[in-house]
Amino acid sequence: MVGDRGWKKVGLVALFLLPALIPLLVFRIFPMLASLWVSMTKWNLLRPPEYLGIDNYVEVLTDAKFHKALLNTLYYMVGYLPLVLVGAIAIAVLLNSKLKGATFFRGIYFLPVVTSWVVVALLWKWLLSPQGGMVNYVLGLVGIDGPGWWTDPNWAMPSIIIASVWKDLGFNMLILLAGLQSIPDHLYEAATIDGATRWEKLRYVTLPLLTPSILFAMILAMIGAFQVFDQVWVMTEGGPAGATTVVMEQVVKNAFKYGLMGEASAMSWVLFAIILLFTVFQLRFQKRWVHYGD
Repeated sequence: MVGDRGWKKVGLVALFLLPALIPLLVFRIFPMLASLWVSMTKWNLLRPPEYLGIDNYVEVLTDAKFHKALLNTLYYMVGYLPLVLVGAIAIAVLLNSKLKGATFFRGIYFLPVVTSWVVVALLWKWLLSPQGGMVNYVLGLVGIDGPGWWTDPNWAMPSIIIASVWKDLGFNMLILLAGLQSIPDHLYEAATIDGATRWEKLRYVTLPLLTPSILFAMILAMIGAFQVFDQVWVMTEGGPAGATTVVMEQVVKNAFKYGLMGEASAMSWVLFAIILLFTVFQLRFQKRWVHYGD
């Protein structure tokens, strides 16, 4: 039972939380619950919603376009995750090794993170342009005929992945760098006394103790990969020939281009369920590879 003093404490805490709680409820929780209702209706934003039950979910789950968008999203995630995590680990290890000018390089690597996605996408669209793009120009200097990149169905998704990895490296690097700096120095000293080489220290000390940070960065990167949209919309708009159409792009088109708010909301909730399943799977099996230090 909570006494009078306990209720006063709860009321005081609630009072201090209200400035943050009210916007959270108004702009996050309520729209989410409203979208759940919308997902069970037929609504084009002009006429009153018509209740359909689970028809929109059946439509989404049997829609070939959604299947293709989901497969493209998974393709993006499979290409993006290893590159951004391995690259971030490598950069974090280098910057943690008391490299001269490390602070400067941290700022350089983090700069794309705070840059607008529209700017980054336009930059990489120009760099990867088949005609006059910097990347193909450099490849041509060494005798390599550059591909069509975002204009080629086979290279369009790799173009999106390259731009995304470049932008997100700094964010993941910062998470992993914080994890590296939390590893006690005496463990490296003990490894040195035992005659461990740099590679052995990295393999048996650094990477095992960095796995909690890797897991955290992996989950955030995975959630972001499932919700990829900005770079696709700016660079390819889902093309060419649907090669880069992803789930979020389908959500936006259904909602604001075709006026299918119910289907768009249902698609969003299906995506939410998929992300939740992947996240639970990672957390469920973390004990097999994540090592938490004492």
